[in-house]
Amino acid sequence: MKTEKISEFTVSRLSIYLRCLNLLAASGVTTTSSQALAQQFQLNSAQIRKDLTYFGEFGVRGVGYNVAELRQQLSKILGLDLIHRIGIIGAGNLGMALANYRGFDPSHFQVAAMFDRDLSRVGETSRSGVYVYHIKDLKPIVASENIRIGVICVPADDAQEVANLLVTAGITAILNFAPVRVHTDPKVKLKSIDLAISFESLSYFVAKPAQAQAESRKFVPHAAGEIVSD
Repeated sequence: MKTEKISEFTVSRLSIYLRCLNLLAASGVTTTSSQALAQQFQLNSAQIRKDLTYFGEFGVRGVGYNVAELRQQLSKILGLDLIHRIGIIGAGNLGMALANYRGFDPSHFQVAAMFDRDLSRVGETSRSGVYVYHIKDLKPIVASENIRIGVICVPADDAQEVANLLVTAGITAILNFAPVRVHTDPKVKLKSIDLAISFESLSYFVAKPAQAQAESRKFVPHAAGEIVSD
């Protein structure tokens, strides 16, 4: 692996490549190439080759990549050869939905515990069997359950306090769903997902055709190609 810093965009693309390889393996494909991957999954072949070279030499010139071997290598690079235990802070609707989400591969990611300060929620169990502890028990449960990833699912006003508690408990990777920017120790990897921003981005693209149509109604063609307002 090259010693230069690997960007988050590159790592994210590795996950996409791995999903594509999983689909190929499920279809019985044993070998592929960057060009074949690009054509089948609407990717960029040059980008695939560039991303992979950050982590080593893969494939054989003129032959391509062995699907099974490349899957194994990418899984190891992404840390998927380990089981990552997750703690969710906030046992409301979003927290419970994540705890019950069936899209997590249990051989890679397991929701080990949930936490809340609302006594009416403490002691509950999600449909998937995840127990809700009081937030005051965060540090000892993180240690006993070997939790390494924390997920923030609390209101914006509480997010920074929760992030601080997670860092104090020894968490080094945080996924933040609260609609606010939080700050952590530089050694902690923080990733934020703001659903409102995502919807606003979609709103822009939904509204754009309507806006363009409205703008077009303001002008009508005139003689000699001149455009004048009606």
